[in-house]
Amino acid sequence: MQTFIGAENIISPLGITAEENFNSIKKNKSGIKQVEKIGFGKEDLYLSKINEENPKNFFYYLLSQCLQSIIKEAKPRIIEANDTIVIISTTKADILENLSSPMIQPVHQLIKEFKLKHTPIVISNACISGVLAMNVANDFIQSNTYKNAFVVGADIVSDFVLYGFQSLYAISDEPCKPFDKNKKGITLGEGAGGVLMSSDSTVFKAPFFEFVEGTSANDANHISGPSRTGEGLFRTVTKTLKLAGVDKENIDFISAHGTATIFNDEMESIAFDRLGMTNIPLNSLKGYFGHTLGASGLIETAICIQSLRNNVVIKSEGFDEIGTSKELNVLTQNLETEVHTILKTASGFGGCNASLIIRKL
Repeated sequence: MQTFIGAENIISPLGITAEENFNSIKKNKSGIKQVEKIGFGKEDLYLSKINEENPKNFFYYLLSQCLQSIIKEAKPRIIEANDTIVIISTTKADILENLSSPMIQPVHQLIKEFKLKHTPIVISNACISGVLAMNVANDFIQSNTYKNAFVVGADIVSDFVLYGFQSLYAISDEPCKPFDKNKKGITLGEGAGGVLMSSDSTVFKAPFFEFVEGTSANDANHISGPSRTGEGLFRTVTKTLKLAGVDKENIDFISAHGTATIFNDEMESIAFDRLGMTNIPLNSLKGYFGHTLGASGLIETAICIQSLRNNVVIKSEGFDEIGTSKELNVLTQNLETEVHTILKTASGFGGCNASLIIRKL
């Protein structure tokens, strides 16, 4: 049985549809801007923020609007079907509204607004949450537990998150530069992304693609530091390729995690070197959207699907010269080429790593 994927959506400072966002970054437009006096010490910081100040219930607004857009690109009323599940990916959810239980209210609101037959499942596993949520959706579909899965993810820039990364000395004082020798750290972002996944190809209004396989692996290296050998990323990509029955030579493009921190970018370069994949064209999209945490995997996968639709792979914004010990084929210009098979990877705190493969039918 195949799993199909499509109906992708993105909400970010660059637009409210996947097409708008893709067209913006195709022109190398970034959503990252300097925000005055927002840091813990009232520093000016570069962020990818949709609003100067988030309105009340902004997290739920992002989830709801993203889900509504995906529903419009699907067969009518399947959101209400008994064989449909909604899966939500996030790291901190509605932390501005409810610090101790930030997902309870949004889940209840979604059930009521969309007349859901099942309580949405929340995937919160650091920054692999978005990729992991799609992998979970695929597992449900392949096991015949559900036929359709609406997978949506969102995160917002809050003081809690921003100050936390500042305390780790991980925030850059300029727009992030993934894999570049002059990188200084991450740029945080906020937004939402989502896709529809199904075993039924007729639920999609627009052309769709095959979700081939996805896996995860945890190297348990450190609470915040990635493995120095890239072990977790190496293991998940190896598993995904094997289960998918795909040779690495058939991967046309890699959408990497690429946070622009010294340890993450170095880890990824080592893992891809061990995998023998350093020649494959690669980018990080963090230079356009910032690091949107639990939404990043879905936003970046939606851009991957747009690349499949348009046969254009986007350059890695902020990159000029390699800053890792292993060479990578980081794109410095948009690449117009036939794109058939894409590998998406993600890594996060606690040693978690995930990957998935999408291809044209």
